[in-house]
Amino acid sequence: MERAELVQELKTLRKGRGLAGRLEGRVGPRLRTACAVASDDGQVAIREKVSGRLTEWASDLPDDLRLAALAAFAICAEARQPLYQDRVKWAASRVDRDPRTVRRRVDEAIVLLAELASSSSTMPASSDQWHTSSLSLALALEELLVLEQRRIVADQDGLRTVDLAVSLPAGRPSVTVLYGGTLVDHGMETSSRWGYGLELPRPLSRGESLDYAILFRPPSLDSHMVCVPRHPCGQFDLRVRFGGAPFPPEVRVLGGAFQRDVSDPGFRGRPEPVDPSGEVHLRFRGLTPGLAYGARWESGL
Repeated sequence: MERAELVQELKTLRKGRGLAGRLEGRVGPRLRTACAVASDDGQVAIREKVSGRLTEWASDLPDDLRLAALAAFAICAEARQPLYQDRVKWAASRVDRDPRTVRRRVDEAIVLLAELASSSSTMPASSDQWHTSSLSLALALEELLVLEQRRIVADQDGLRTVDLAVSLPAGRPSVTVLYGGTLVDHGMETSSRWGYGLELPRPLSRGESLDYAILFRPPSLDSHMVCVPRHPCGQFDLRVRFGGAPFPPEVRVLGGAFQRDVSDPGFRGRPEPVDPSGEVHLRFRGLTPGLAYGARWESGL
């Protein structure tokens, strides 16, 4: 992939409303290839794929360049101003620098993003029927309750069901659908994985989204909570509440780890402190299917 041409495509994309605006003709062929955008993808799918990949690549940049890049493309929720120059001013106020300095940092970040895109092994265009726009998991350990809230996006017309699974140390959980469809029980797929699905309240058209929420009451839990997506996932928010003392001073973050690393004591991961109320909140963007994202903590607490 020609980096110079990808740099120009990224500079074109940052103009106007960035990724928050209309995308026809503004996502170039090299960026489409790097972000696994299919020829028949609609606006929603293109936005999800491109913003997810840019966020993933930007996570490898220094903090100041990452902020500049996410603001330039209007990926930051706080930086959705309609003009590029206004987003630059917003970023300048956040880093206490003048807009001219931030514009230079945006240019530097774009060059680095192009290098990361050129050197990374990107996912092929997905033939899946749907993908996850956003996923939120909230775990209350004292009560053994897990709340899953998800927004899915159809990648083809007529989507009627979504198939999922959850891994547990023993048995199937008690499950309540709070909203968004009807539970389909697929039974135990393995000794530790329970398969389930959701029959949607109506068929979805390509690019259409739907929100659902499910409450799980598992019989027991391991000392970790992770998401291993089967399908592309734009963002994942994880909250763990340990409840009453004693609770661990920190958790270890798994941000795109191999599944075997989840329970491997030799894989440490980045430490994240647990706050005084016994809670931790983690955010992940641009999840790669098959890799693990979440938290692990010391057992016996």
